[in-house]
Amino acid sequence: MDQDKKKNQINIELKEDIAQGIYSNLAVISHSSSEFVLDFIRIMPGTPKANVKSRIILAPEHAKRLLMALEDNLRKYESIFGTVNINNVGDSSMPPMNFGRGPVGEA
Repeated sequence: MDQDKKKNQINIELKEDIAQGIYSNLAVISHSSSEFVLDFIRIMPGTPKANVKSRIILAPEHAKRLLMALEDNLRKYESIFGTVNINNVGDSSMPPMNFGRGPVGEA
């Protein structure tokens, strides 16, 4: 391996408890002028309260890289498994996406 490539490699460690992952069926995205905040939430049927399971804070540049990576991966996924259909778009039974906070996007 070339020394320059070896020098630029990052050793990423995935600990066992993190490797298990956390299930989320709702993401709430908010932002300020300097950061994007992604809250991953699990809503359970019949339960009036939902807890944030994980929060990721990104610089705007990293948020855009994440968007591009997700778009690329969805294209690859759909080329193999077919189109991902989104049911209930605009469904009024879904909770509001802002939860009383500032500027918010939808996920």
